[in-house]
Amino acid sequence: MSIILSLYGRMVAAGEWRDYGISMLHDAAIFSIFKRTAEHPIYRIEKRPRLKNRQGEYAVIGMDGRILKRGHDLKTVIQVLERKLIRSVS
Repeated sequence: MSIILSLYGRMVAAGEWRDYGISMLHDAAIFSIFKRTAEHPIYRIEKRPRLKNRQGEYAVIGMDGRILKRGHDLKTVIQVLERKLIRSVS
């Protein structure tokens, strides 16, 4: 959880994200990220333990439902979101 909240804090400081929600379902834990409070989540970070031996239990899912990254290690999975924090300076 600290890995996700660290990324969330950096993105809030950069002005990219504004709110989050946590859902605990029977078979999954979901961390939803919002640009504005009243919208649909722009990203979801999901942990599904039953997929641990298959594709990996962690996944980052975009607003349109596409899986952006899936894997066994949370740090490597959320790197797809950290790339959005890197900006060129002129």
